[in-house]
Amino acid sequence: MQMTMRWFGKAYDSVTLKQIRQTPGVSGVVTTLYGAQPGEVWGKDAFRALKKEVEDSGLSIAGIESVNIHDSIKIGSPDRDKYIDNYIATLELLGEAGIHLICYNFMAIFDWTRSDLAKIRDDGATVMNYEQKRIDAIEPDSMFSVMNAKSNGFALAGWEPERMGRLKELFEMYRGIDEEKLSANLRYFLERIMPVCDKYDINMAVHPDDPAWSVFGLPRIMTGKDKLLRSVKLVDNPHNGITLCTGSLGTNPANDIPDIIHALKGRIHFAHVRNIRYTGPRDFEESAHLSADGSLDMFAIMKALYDTGFKGPIRPDHGRMIWGEAAMPGYGLYDRALGVSYLSGLWEAIEKMSGLR
Repeated sequence: MQMTMRWFGKAYDSVTLKQIRQTPGVSGVVTTLYGAQPGEVWGKDAFRALKKEVEDSGLSIAGIESVNIHDSIKIGSPDRDKYIDNYIATLELLGEAGIHLICYNFMAIFDWTRSDLAKIRDDGATVMNYEQKRIDAIEPDSMFSVMNAKSNGFALAGWEPERMGRLKELFEMYRGIDEEKLSANLRYFLERIMPVCDKYDINMAVHPDDPAWSVFGLPRIMTGKDKLLRSVKLVDNPHNGITLCTGSLGTNPANDIPDIIHALKGRIHFAHVRNIRYTGPRDFEESAHLSADGSLDMFAIMKALYDTGFKGPIRPDHGRMIWGEAAMPGYGLYDRALGVSYLSGLWEAIEKMSGLR
């Protein structure tokens, strides 16, 4: 596996490439042209400059997270082919630049959902959390305002203000889109892009829904083992795979993550590994990566990845905000660096237990 960290670019991220480079075990970043809007063709010069900046720091771009999918593709509107053509043009640009991994999601309207971005824990750290009662009390049209209020002034990944300013329109667009239609539209998208993925050896890694159930009545098609298996069979091409996100899948205690890893052997192209703590039915808060700090068995998860031959990029995911750091919620340096060390230590121990080191 390749240990990485997510980096949003110097205009958006409080964490620098220099700091990431000094984090032991990290050899690459997953990044994106963060200002690009869904449906746009990425600028060649802009991406080349981003790639050069990363490589000049001594790191590599291990993958792109994300090339976001335009809503017209998700709902299957008559103009979707135009946006798929644009997506293919961006894939060609990335393929020519030697990029072989794209993380993306096929979630309806909201990329991820939380009720609080800065819940104070007993230890004084702040974390993102989800309480179903609080979500149920929120009007969907005001969801962006709720999220943005505790963003620390940072643009939130997946919550583009340009899209979020059209929430009423978006909800109207998705009216009548159920899981079957959303899955059919994903299949259409994948069938269109797989030839270019084959040409450039690009692995498409769809991200699970977060949380792993319907929010505001919107359809969810990536919530657990059966649906993930179905997604890779929609277009049964090895480049059509999954981002294994333990925090997203782990929101549902019924999801046996090591079992999911074994079931998807060979189709997990990317791994987000983080822990969460259950606080009630459909209530959870994010935690330190350490198994003892949350509800997930991180050793079992890492061992399942090792046992199934996972060799792709892995990164710590959302961390706590600790030691007075001010950063994008979930994406500070300190707790993610601790997560890197912990996950790397687990991997080393598993390798040594297996007699390979």
